[in-house]
Amino acid sequence: MQVSSKTPAPTSKKRSAGEGDEDHAGWYCVETDPFPCPAPGCSFVAQFMTAAHLVLVWQERDDPNLLRHAQRAKEVGRNPRVVTYEATFGPSASYYAWEAAGRPVHGIRGKT
Repeated sequence: MQVSSKTPAPTSKKRSAGEGDEDHAGWYCVETDPFPCPAPGCSFVAQFMTAAHLVLVWQERDDPNLLRHAQRAKEVGRNPRVVTYEATFGPSASYYAWEAAGRPVHGIRGKT
């Protein structure tokens, strides 16, 4: 898959997580070497940092949480690359909206 690494032109309207606008084109995500979903019996293979099979996106390329997650992916050998998100990558979720929702993930039980 060819991924554009060009930085998009700045937009005049800044969106915030949870605003309801699902158009994350031009935001940033972390592409990685393919890795399987950890849920038992799930055949999904991710090529991006995901949560519940949604590509996590950040509005700023230098967001500290984006960089922290990319560093963690590097530490476990997933060869991370920060790229500009495109809708063709699959459904997305703002990292901060995901965090505000309690960080749901597919097939992993939360702490009780």
